[in-house]
Amino acid sequence: MEKIINYIKQSKLEISKVIFPTKEQVRNAFVTVFIVVTVVSLFLAIVDALMSFTLSSLI
Repeated sequence: MEKIINYIKQSKLEISKVIFPTKEQVRNAFVTVFIVVTVVSLFLAIVDALMSFTLSSLI
């Protein structure tokens, strides 16, 4: 039983050391990820369209 109590105390101590992000940091990270995903998706869509057009022209 002593090990469980010690584990809980240590867990609470570690959780108190955690620095959680602010709303602004979360928002900035979300916007950054959204922009990067959008740019990569557009790039892949353009490459796919070009490859499809080239392949259909050859066949």
